[in-house]
This record gives sequence, structure tokens and C-alpha cells, in this order.
Amino acid sequence: MPIYTYKGFAADGSTKTGVIDADTPKDARSKLRRENVYVLEIDAAKTTGSAPGQQKKGLINRIRTVTGGATAMTAKRLDEVSTVTRQMGTLLGAGIPLTETLRAMIEQAQTKEMSMTFRDIREKVSQGATFGEALAFHPRYFDELYVNMVKAGEAAGNLDVVLSRLADFLTSKRRLQNKVKAATTYPLVMLIVAVMVVAVLMTVVVPKITNSLISQKKAIPLPTEILMTMSKFLQSYWWILFLGVVLVIIAIQQVYRTTRGRLMIDKFLLRIPVLGDLFRKQAISRFSTTFSTLLKSGVPVVQCLEISSRIVNNRVIQNVIDDVRHKIVEGADIATPIKRSGEFPPVVGYMIAVGEQSGQLEQILDRISTTYDEEIDLATQRATALLEPLLIVSMAGVVGFIIFSIILPILQIGSVGGT
Repeated sequence: MPIYTYKGFAADGSTKTGVIDADTPKDARSKLRRENVYVLEIDAAKTTGSAPGQQKKGLINRIRTVTGGATAMTAKRLDEVSTVTRQMGTLLGAGIPLTETLRAMIEQAQTKEMSMTFRDIREKVSQGATFGEALAFHPRYFDELYVNMVKAGEAAGNLDVVLSRLADFLTSKRRLQNKVKAATTYPLVMLIVAVMVVAVLMTVVVPKITNSLISQKKAIPLPTEILMTMSKFLQSYWWILFLGVVLVIIAIQQVYRTTRGRLMIDKFLLRIPVLGDLFRKQAISRFSTTFSTLLKSGVPVVQCLEISSRIVNNRVIQNVIDDVRHKIVEGADIATPIKRSGEFPPVVGYMIAVGEQSGQLEQILDRISTTYDEEIDLATQRATALLEPLLIVSMAGVVGFIIFSIILPILQIGSVGGT
């Protein structure tokens, strides 16, 4: 059934807009009239889905990050999907039929786009598609991991349980993003403020003082001359520096889009002191949580590894997981390739080996995820504790040099005048 957007006014005279599904525009107007809505405009709505052929072709790439060339789920959308997923799991667990659950999601959707998405999903389900197949038409909200878990839940008859696990997974994913963001936001803000302060000093304050010194025709010390040269350069060629920064960022993005370039950059990120340890633990936590969640939902191991490798957002770790997947197809276990890679801490490999031997791999992966979530908290605090004083000392050094270069000639003039 097509979906239409409308604009009109209610019986009380207030303006009303929204979406409605109907066979024809005429039917849509009739439905709205029965709801005491007088239609001014009505148009066929465009859904966020894609054609089945395009969906299958592009599904594998859509889970990658923006820097890899695909669409990443925004923080707001992630929270929205997490909320509706938990609500669907609760309703289905209470015995509410899927079609009625989808109707409830349509009625309480907080955004027009989400409402239209669920209308399209309900329409496809009513036409005979499975819930997982209908979700696959909307990769902006439901990625490959989500769709595969739902399909596994439908096949096993425990869709409500799978949706609850998915909601927990999405909440955990959001929490992990917040932890890493907390470690990088504050130092970044400090760096931006420091650059702005130095820029104002160099382009506004320094020229006024140095012009006063030049007018006295006194000998200028070397530090002051260096400061004056830098100030003149910034005043005249600041746009070159700005353009250079922009070009460097664009160049890095273009390099990151290539397989070799992404591997090189991701390897460099893992080698950065303090932050590299944080990025590695984040990737391991993502891998463990995703792998465990998929296994619990009944997704085959090989497919679990294929999806998990694209969740870690680091090409180095992704290559290790892909190698594990190939080794499993050849008959090997999971732990041995992980131990030999050198990219995972040894304890992770040993814990996975114990999980495989005891048949409790999901529980072991959960423990690994919990452990690394705690370590991410500690690594975040450690990174902030180290970066903060480093930035303060660096800023103090730059500002101190500027002040010293300004005061030095003034002191010299004063000493000459005193003699």
C-alpha cells in the first residue's frame, strides 16, 4: 500500500501534517476526512528503502564507516533504533502480533522518516515478506548485523529475545562510542582554544607592540625578530596555512579510502602512545560483543566473523578476523589464528580457546567484552590525564615565548635608559 504525506487543518482550525497509507490519493483523503482532517496538499511519499537487487549488492559495504565510503549510523539514529528495538521486543514478548507491533511503532514514531520507514516495513510484511527481509530495505536504520539477527530470531522462533539482545547491543555500542568520544573531545577543545589564543596574539597583539618597538629605532633581540617574522607571515599568508590543513585532511581521506592506505593509517593509529591502546581495546570490545550477540541469536560462526570484522572499524584487526574466518573454513579453530596474529592480547586468545573447548564461547566473549569495557574506562581516564597536562605545557610554552619576546626588548630599553 502506498504511503502519502499530507498537509491540512483539523476541525479546530489548527494546522496538521503527517503521513498515511492508502491505495490511492482519493482513499487517503477519505481516511483523513473521517478523522476530521481537511486536506490542502497530498503527495506520494518516498521511502528510505532501496530496490531488492541494489540492497543485496550494497548490503556488505553499508556497515562500514563514513571514512571507508559508506553511510554510518548517526548517534541520534542509533539511540532511536535502540529505543524502538527494545519496544518491539517487549511487545512481541507480551504476545502482541508483529503487524500490531509495527502499527504501534508507526503511531509513536518520533520522526516522520521513522514513521514512513515502519509503514513501509508493515506493508512489505503484510504482502508476505519476512520481518528480516522487510528491514533489509532500510539500511540507514537496520544494518547487516541487525537484519541477520532478526532473520535468525525468526527462524528459531525467539524474535522477541533477539530484539532484546539487539537493544542491549545497540545501547552498549552507544556507551562505547561515548567513552572514546570523552577521551578525545576535551583535548581537542583545548587544542582549538590554544590555537585561537595564539592566533589572536600573533595577528593583533604582537604587531601593535612590535611596531612601537620599531618606532624607537632600537636594536631588536633575536627572539623578538623571530616573533615579528612569524607574525607578519601569519598576517599575510594565513590562508595558505588554512588551505594547507584542508588539503592535508582531504589527502588523508583519499588515502584512507584505499585498502592499502586504510591499513597503513589504522596501523599507525594503533601505534600512537596512550590513544593507540584505547583504539585497540575499543576494537576488541566491539568484536567480542558483536560476535557473542550473533552467536546467541543463532547466526552461523562464519557469518558471525564476517559481520564482526566490519564492526571493529580498524583494518588491522579486521584482517586478523578475516584470516580467522578463512582458517575456520579450512577446519582450524578460532583461538589459534588470533594468538598468532600478535594484534590481540594473548589473554584474549587463551580465553577464546577455553570457551571453544568448554562449549561456552558466548559466555567467554561476554566476559572479554565486560573486561575491556572496564579497561576502556581506565584507558580513557589515563589518556585524558596525560593529554591534558601535555597540552597545557605546550600552550604555556608558546605563550611564554611570545611574552618573553615582547618583554625582552622592553627590558633592554629600560636598562639602557637607566644607565
